[in-house]
Amino acid sequence: MATGIDDARADARARDAALPDIDWMLVPEGVEKGWHDAPSGRLATLSAGDPSAPRVLLVPGVTGSKEDFVLMLPLLAAAGYRAESFDMAGQFESSGAGPENLRPPRRHYDHDLFVDDLVSVLEAGSSPVHVLGYSFAGTVAQIAYSRRPELFASLALLSAPPEPGQGFRGVKVLGPFTGLASGRVGAALMIWGVRNNMNKVPPGRLRLARHRFGFTRRDSVSDIISLMKRAPDHRALLAASRMPKLVAVGEHDLWPLELHKGLADAIGARLAVYPTGHSPCETTPHELVLDLIETYESAPSA
Repeated sequence: MATGIDDARADARARDAALPDIDWMLVPEGVEKGWHDAPSGRLATLSAGDPSAPRVLLVPGVTGSKEDFVLMLPLLAAAGYRAESFDMAGQFESSGAGPENLRPPRRHYDHDLFVDDLVSVLEAGSSPVHVLGYSFAGTVAQIAYSRRPELFASLALLSAPPEPGQGFRGVKVLGPFTGLASGRVGAALMIWGVRNNMNKVPPGRLRLARHRFGFTRRDSVSDIISLMKRAPDHRALLAASRMPKLVAVGEHDLWPLELHKGLADAIGARLAVYPTGHSPCETTPHELVLDLIETYESAPSA
């Protein structure tokens, strides 16, 4: 006889399998648009749920946006959480945020810019906060934790680079060659691949991906690609933390599954694998939310 947990997972998988293509630019009922004034400028936000409930912050990666989580925000709100997301500086509706707004101004987007913005968002409400970093934002979240651990209730790394340093070196097929390309060339290749739908996403999703490029700053993308080649190593620090940790990834991710498993083992995180690619937040949101809630409920405060 199946347990309640087995039933919940079977239901989540069935719901994910039945997901239709949607208009990803439409804000779901109960989700609110807003703004947050961060050190680098104004960041566009989405939020759902009771403002007094425990906070969950979902941070998108390079060329992504808060809309990557529109299927997850209502699910987390319905589960009793205050779910929030924002466009990182230079990305989509936060395109006006950048290094030129800092005091003193800087020439490039760097780790400190993204980390300081993230800390600003975390400090804007109750804490500690359950944080999910998607792809490059997983690196940003790890750095933020190393500086302000008291702001974190848990940490989930979604399809995040599994190795420090030159993070692209382990990418399937092209990994050994990625060190030869500059950030500008890497950004151009990434944007070309998204525009030409190399990942074969549905039409509704492709419309959002192409639409965002009318706003996202090319210099922010090229700077982030360069940053992903020199990620700091915080694995020992995370391993020493009793904070609940989750490494969540699709079995067809950019990086081989064994590298993600190695990251989970190194930091003492639970590993969750889904039958999808780099974007479980889009393709398996129900099962991902189920794993997130299990992670949150294992936190000492829970």
